[in-house]
Amino acid sequence: MLCSVMFCSVGFISVSLCRLASTSTLVSKEAALESIVHSYRYGFSGFSAMLTESQARKIQTLPGVVSVKENTMVRMHTTRSWDFLGLSMGVDIKQEQQPNELLAAANHGDGMIIGVIDSGVWPESQSFADDGYGPPPSKWKGTCQAGANFSAHDCNRKLIGARWYAGPDIDRRFLQGDFLSARDSHGHGTHTASTAGGNVVHNTSFFGLAAGTARGGAPRARIAVYKACWGTCSTASVLKGIDHAIHDGVDVLSLSLGSTDEMAALGTLGAVTRGIPVIMAAGNDGPTEQTVQNSSPWLLTVAATTVDRSFLTVITLGNNRQFVAQSMYVADKGGDEFSQLLYYFNDRCDPDYINSTDIHGKVVFCYTPGPGSVSAPPKYADIAATVRRNGGKGFIFSQNNLDSLDLYAIKGPALPCVPLDFKTSYQIAVYCNRIGIPKIKISTTRTTSGSEVVAPRIAAFSSRGPSPIYHGVLKPDIAAPGVYILAAAAQTGAYKSLGVSYVFDSGTSMACPHISGIVALLKSVHPDWSPAALKSALMTTAHTMDSHGVPIEANGNRAKIADPFDYGAGSVNPTKAADPGLIYDISASDYLEFFNCPQGFGSNNNCTPPDLNLPSIAIPGLKTSVTVVRTVTNVGQPNAVYKAFLEPPRGVKMAVEPAVLVFSNARRVQSFNVTFRATRRIQGSYTFGSLAWHDGGAHLVRIPIAVRVVIEELYSDAS
Repeated sequence: MLCSVMFCSVGFISVSLCRLASTSTLVSKEAALESIVHSYRYGFSGFSAMLTESQARKIQTLPGVVSVKENTMVRMHTTRSWDFLGLSMGVDIKQEQQPNELLAAANHGDGMIIGVIDSGVWPESQSFADDGYGPPPSKWKGTCQAGANFSAHDCNRKLIGARWYAGPDIDRRFLQGDFLSARDSHGHGTHTASTAGGNVVHNTSFFGLAAGTARGGAPRARIAVYKACWGTCSTASVLKGIDHAIHDGVDVLSLSLGSTDEMAALGTLGAVTRGIPVIMAAGNDGPTEQTVQNSSPWLLTVAATTVDRSFLTVITLGNNRQFVAQSMYVADKGGDEFSQLLYYFNDRCDPDYINSTDIHGKVVFCYTPGPGSVSAPPKYADIAATVRRNGGKGFIFSQNNLDSLDLYAIKGPALPCVPLDFKTSYQIAVYCNRIGIPKIKISTTRTTSGSEVVAPRIAAFSSRGPSPIYHGVLKPDIAAPGVYILAAAAQTGAYKSLGVSYVFDSGTSMACPHISGIVALLKSVHPDWSPAALKSALMTTAHTMDSHGVPIEANGNRAKIADPFDYGAGSVNPTKAADPGLIYDISASDYLEFFNCPQGFGSNNNCTPPDLNLPSIAIPGLKTSVTVVRTVTNVGQPNAVYKAFLEPPRGVKMAVEPAVLVFSNARRVQSFNVTFRATRRIQGSYTFGSLAWHDGGAHLVRIPIAVRVVIEELYSDAS
């Protein structure tokens, strides 16, 4: 039996079980009931069911059915990051930090409910303790669903709700070894939930690294978890989680998941049209272009950045030459001792070959200049395990920057695993070839943060645009910290073995809850703002410069100046977003119209997708000229004058009419036209620019622009 999902969009259709049975699609009403896995009521009308291919085809032909899709499985994609973003708690007397205005105005998110759809939660973590909390907000209508090792008493006044989904849409193999409850066995959901809305927890670290105070972006917000992921995530279960979250009364939905855009389009649209912002991860398939996921225009799609913190390790060779690298190496002894260095070149960097050699008490060095891929050779993790198992003293290896130190640290920080760039690796290889018995000393790691660390930088793994689904929608939308984020750990597996309560993790999965926490703060301050308005405020106030005032760079095979396909509008600036000056708002009806056209997932071939009032502009096929309309609403001082400042994409002329917008109490909303003209006739690549409105004071309202000049619109770049 195939697991198929049939969706019916709210306000358009509803298919009854009796009608399904009467069409002979299913034999009887009883058979129809037995086939149902989940039914969806609150965000949209529909169900998921166990169907044969022929039954699915028959249901697709029924009047009013919008879509029938086969169920799919998708992936789940701190101490420093919040201070880096300017959201200081005002506790750092040495640095004379004052309490952040947004945090104070939002009362740290008190009264907000953040819904997290993920792998569950470890309720005993201090990040979810309820000391000092009152009853849940009166709007809360959810529940605490009991299960294995999780009772209704595991919820509290902080962790106010928990549900879990383990129906026949879940491969039973993924359930083995997991808790049949909302308890988290993987750690992903615990980490993301604590990042979005976890309590203030002092004196946290990972074996002394990144020591400080861990907390969520909205530390007084309440948390509701929906466990739809069991190593992987079923689309049908994710949709049910969204449906329940709408009913339960969450204010913000955080999904650190990859997806097919069918799922994002159907489930999340139902939430957004009911005023619930939905934040999702951009994906971890960077730096390859056209890999961005979750690209529906009503979503806030988040890329990942670094923060101004690094983990420095000094490598000293036997000739006393030193190199500074990064690792997460913690040891009581051994960091000041020299060991023999064993050199393995290219094909010999193989776990089976290394396992056949005597590596006990020695440091393994793998130099692989042959592979040209940005990804590390896939056996590096196996080699690290081999070195650890056979009593090796360390593992150093060549690779491009992957922002992936934490992948090795979680296996045990007492073994140094140190990635090196190819320039450094080459110099160490030369030393090995010249010395009979090369020696090396690897110092323990020290945490460094502040102005000497260039940040933010777009993470190498962060998925890049343009969207392969929606060519006219610029994605991702925004970037936030997602590299080496310290947050709460589930007490299972490696986390339990290490005896740590807080661990590092990296990914756009970690960037996503940063934005979720910030959105909770903004919604607390501006409860009447729509999801589109909240998204606009974040995007139009984002940074495009790093902490030193130079353009943000993107990590990868070769570092480059970042562009909107790397970071959307830029790196999030929470405090500025609270007072954006102007917003680009979008009505629910416009989103629904977009969805029902072929550009969305509808089947009405006679409709024209609306020119959505997005805080970005993407033109994938500019032949001669195109005019785009945008509308802004003044949410700042009522009497204001904004002037346009243009940064045209290369090869394109831009004009804005009118170029000056005058607002008053009687005139808060104004529209303008942006005209783009190609200056040459070529089959070109995307170039980037921006449009900013400035009131001469504190408000600079900037949107990113991506334009591709073409001769033929349907033109593949592959060759």
